[in-house]
Amino acid sequence: MRINQILQNVAHRPWEMPHKPWRFYQEWNNAVFLHWKVSPEIIRPLIPATVNLDKFQGEAWVSLVAFTMEKLRVSYLPAVPGISNFHEINLRTYVTRDNKPGVYFLSIEAQKLLAVLIAKNISGLPYRKALIKRGNKGKVSTYSSVNAGKGFVLDSVYEVGGQDNGRTSLDKWLVERYCLYLDRYERLFRYDIHHLQWEIRKIDVKHLNLQYKAGGLVIKEKQPDLSHFSPGVKVLAWPRISVSGYVQSPGILLPH
Repeated sequence: MRINQILQNVAHRPWEMPHKPWRFYQEWNNAVFLHWKVSPEIIRPLIPATVNLDKFQGEAWVSLVAFTMEKLRVSYLPAVPGISNFHEINLRTYVTRDNKPGVYFLSIEAQKLLAVLIAKNISGLPYRKALIKRGNKGKVSTYSSVNAGKGFVLDSVYEVGGQDNGRTSLDKWLVERYCLYLDRYERLFRYDIHHLQWEIRKIDVKHLNLQYKAGGLVIKEKQPDLSHFSPGVKVLAWPRISVSGYVQSPGILLPH
């Protein structure tokens, strides 16, 4: 689908797109979503005081999203081989401010060191280098990662099923997020994004060895409460803006 068609498809958005031109293009492909319900009391200390913890029917959630970033580029430049494509994992929770529900990253890992350095420097997001691999054999796929510095481990085996046409309100609440929040320089920033709705498919997680920690949050060898797979979305992103100060600064969005 062409970029103009993506820009014209806005009926699913919860608020209007920014009026300024988009700055970055990227694709988040073959995404695995693993979701867990968590106690709000555990999550609240991990997010900025300037955002509200977003809850679904009174429950807080965290999600681990493992995917492949592709064709990352600035609007007026082509993608760069060796930098624009890499595997990525983020651990996120759900927040809202000014009636704009988004995500807040508790951790982000990328496969390539150069991508980590560039993204961390430009965006301010907490990127870390991890040894990430993925593969498939027939209908069975694997996604694995080791981050020795943080002690994070992901070892998963899964099989993707057919398209899930019975999306629930919780499914939509978890995946259809059109901004992320970042606290830096004692200010809160928001990155706005736009893409078509995620195409959600069923996923059978056959094996999962998982060790992730952020503050008092520990996810260890626990089957998710809900999981999804998507072939991916084409994403347009805008420069970050300050929502708790007066500064607008350039930035690059790397996955939500």
